[in-house]
Amino acid sequence: MDDAGAQMLEQIPRLRRYARALTGSAATADDLVQDCLERAWSRLHRWRRGSDMRAWLFTIMHRLNANRVRRLVAHPAEYPLDDAHERVLAAPGSPEAALEIDDLDAALAALPDGQREVLLLVALEGLSYAAVAQVLDLPQGTVMSRLHRARERLRRELAGEGAPRLRRIK
Repeated sequence: MDDAGAQMLEQIPRLRRYARALTGSAATADDLVQDCLERAWSRLHRWRRGSDMRAWLFTIMHRLNANRVRRLVAHPAEYPLDDAHERVLAAPGSPEAALEIDDLDAALAALPDGQREVLLLVALEGLSYAAVAQVLDLPQGTVMSRLHRARERLRRELAGEGAPRLRRIK
């Protein structure tokens, strides 16, 4: 296996983690990772040697997921049962820890897609703002703005403050 193939294999755990966070389903995440790797392998000649393999793979995954979401909106299908029981069984420690994980998962799911994608790429995957901007094809300032709004909204949700209240203007 060549160097590019080895670099691609190194990214599989990160791709799975990001896909799982994006989709909320282990089965759908595995399908997304498989589709991403298949597309990347078939187009490996388009990858510029020396560039960031992780950013290139996340770009492919982001676009595949956007296409998947568009298809679901255009042609709604039956959705599988929530696999929350897997999270509870896999959660280490006390039942309170499992509930905190469920709260975090619900708060992440409540974020708008654009904010959730930026937050996951920066906080979970550790990509730089410039790399996230490249992956999502956004200006770096937009990435920073979405990240700030996502963090603030997540903080409010987890603190139990909910949505911001609107003020009445006379």
